[in-house]
Amino acid sequence: MSGTAYTDSEMMVAVAARRLQGARTVFVGVGLPNIACNLARYTVAPDLELIYESGVYGARPERLPLSIGDPTLVSGAISVVSMADLFGLYLQRGLVEIALLGGAQIDKYGNLNSTVIGSYAKPKTRLPGSGGALEIATHAERIFMIMRLKRRAFVDKLDFRTSPGHLSGGSSRARSGLPGSGPEIVITDKAILNFANAEKEMQLSALYPGRAIQDVQAEVGWPLRLAETIEEVAAPTAEELRLIREVVDPHGMYR
Repeated sequence: MSGTAYTDSEMMVAVAARRLQGARTVFVGVGLPNIACNLARYTVAPDLELIYESGVYGARPERLPLSIGDPTLVSGAISVVSMADLFGLYLQRGLVEIALLGGAQIDKYGNLNSTVIGSYAKPKTRLPGSGGALEIATHAERIFMIMRLKRRAFVDKLDFRTSPGHLSGGSSRARSGLPGSGPEIVITDKAILNFANAEKEMQLSALYPGRAIQDVQAEVGWPLRLAETIEEVAAPTAEELRLIREVVDPHGMYR
């Protein structure tokens, strides 16, 4: 429905859900990635199975989980196993098609920091750490990142490298022996960025309605590369917004 108002969060959810078209297995956390996966199940990926690092495969939670340890994740799940079995038997065997990740900082090659801001010995902020993010970034076949575009997050140099992206760019990830293909796209609240070049350097590939290249560059801490063709992303449809607001997140916990 043309002209329908929507929030930045709803735009991010709609974009992420569309990118999951036809997906089968997705490693996901709580918040916007969780909502995006549930929206995808109602629209473009009806066979999608949600995997949570707490040990739940094929989750069908009756409500939005508050954390990855929320008991609601067990409801309707295909399998509930130990974290060790989930990582060893599913993730490290290469059975996870897509993972949705985020972090406090990201650099131009898609490496993530979720450990500290400032020096490791005397940080300004101590963050939660890796959790399962390092293993997920290493072993998932494809990595999609969801992060709000802020200059303090999109930095030229990470304060700490928690999870590997494309390392130093080019073929460095493959040469290191890491099995997954690394980050594919970064979904933000203003644009989509990808790594579709030989250097595996983050580049602007698509803009949201009403956004300009300058809006994106202003929030990135290095001269941002531009794709040969920069597409315009369609706004959320009336049906996408209805599902987000009435079905997926009716209480507005995350959207």
